[in-house]
Amino acid sequence: MAKFMTFVIVLITPMLVAIAGPKPGEIERLGGSGDLTPMGSPKAGNADGSIPAWTGGITQPPAGYNKGDHHPDPFPEDKIVFVINGSNYQQYADKLSAGQKRMFERYPDTFYMNVYPTRRSVSFPERVYAATKRNGATASAVNDGEGVINASVGFPFPFPETAKEMIWNHKLKYKSTGGVRYNNQAAATAGGDYNLVVLREEFLGSYYREGATIDSINNILLYFFQEVEAPARLAGSILLVHETLNQVEQPRQAWVYNPGQRRVRRAPNIAYDNPGTASDNLRTTDMTDMFNGASDRFDWTTPVKKEMYVPYNSYAVHSGDLKPSDIVKSKHIDPALLRYEVHRVWTFDANLKQGQRHINAKRTFYLDEDSYQPLIIDHYDGRGEIWRLSEAHCINYYEVPMFWSTIEVHYDLQSGRYLTIGLDNDTRVNTFDEALDPVSYTPQALRKRGRR
Repeated sequence: MAKFMTFVIVLITPMLVAIAGPKPGEIERLGGSGDLTPMGSPKAGNADGSIPAWTGGITQPPAGYNKGDHHPDPFPEDKIVFVINGSNYQQYADKLSAGQKRMFERYPDTFYMNVYPTRRSVSFPERVYAATKRNGATASAVNDGEGVINASVGFPFPFPETAKEMIWNHKLKYKSTGGVRYNNQAAATAGGDYNLVVLREEFLGSYYREGATIDSINNILLYFFQEVEAPARLAGSILLVHETLNQVEQPRQAWVYNPGQRRVRRAPNIAYDNPGTASDNLRTTDMTDMFNGASDRFDWTTPVKKEMYVPYNSYAVHSGDLKPSDIVKSKHIDPALLRYEVHRVWTFDANLKQGQRHINAKRTFYLDEDSYQPLIIDHYDGRGEIWRLSEAHCINYYEVPMFWSTIEVHYDLQSGRYLTIGLDNDTRVNTFDEALDPVSYTPQALRKRGRR
């Protein structure tokens, strides 16, 4: 794996007004003998023992694992503790989201949740922990929470107080310096029919790169490259994104390559509620990685913490022994392949601001306390009715290590359709900490990489 140096992001402009401040007096609580994990969550479990204490998460791959393999389940002996289904879900309603409850109501005979013992498996590299500790003493949110200053490498806010601080922890969660993955997706009909869209993606995280300086970052958080390889009618289409750190100072920059025209064009609409690539309008652009991009069209409520049944340690659905057709079924993906656990999550609402436009009038977020990964999002339409349920089924990519989704599922609870993203089961699995070069992610390079 590559070695890294930390760096500090400092964006200097007269428009910067900090809305949250550093907390140097709290630093000793992180890791070591402190009461908090290095990420800022309580080490202690809950009162009844159903949530255990965090003891470091998964710290190394199991024997026999090689980089590039699908990840074997590190908990193969775990048994189902109980099952939540259409006949008993009301007993567990206080730990279910509105979208999950709607799934039980809509599909009472087929949808269920296998609940397993809780495993707090989240871990990250030691250098991320060290950087998070430094960030806790220096980082601030600016421009009404749309930018971050004085942060590097790790979570910027290990002592989060606002929803936007937590969203930044999610957006800046370590995902390696560079990765290559097949993020294949299936837009299923209510009957389970679909055409697999094969998406090869590359991402280069400037926030983590060795030797980076303020000038070399140039406010670019992430370079993202996506090429459609199948079906034939879409093959060769390419999307290039420069994801900016402060999107008020400089909005996201995006370009598309059209193989029919052999031209590169600016794509200013790759943002907010514009449809995601080949998603049949079942996913908006800002639903990528559950939520991404600017948050300025919404008012965010104060976060509260609660216990919820959430997807977690989803190694079974990640298996290389499966095909997409084993997962994508009528009405919903196969529940037998999914694992749910009870975890503490941060929950808050994002309500559409008056005068702003978005297809969602409201979203309710549920972020894992240990990783800040959104595990569940409930989406509401303009009438205030529950519309979509999004779930991120996550694993610890223990060769890095880091905690991230293996598949996302976005259910349209009104039409009966759904979209599954991350179906890499019969392809080479994601690889991380790849030696990628920013030179490959310019509009000029995009013209050269277009193959048709």
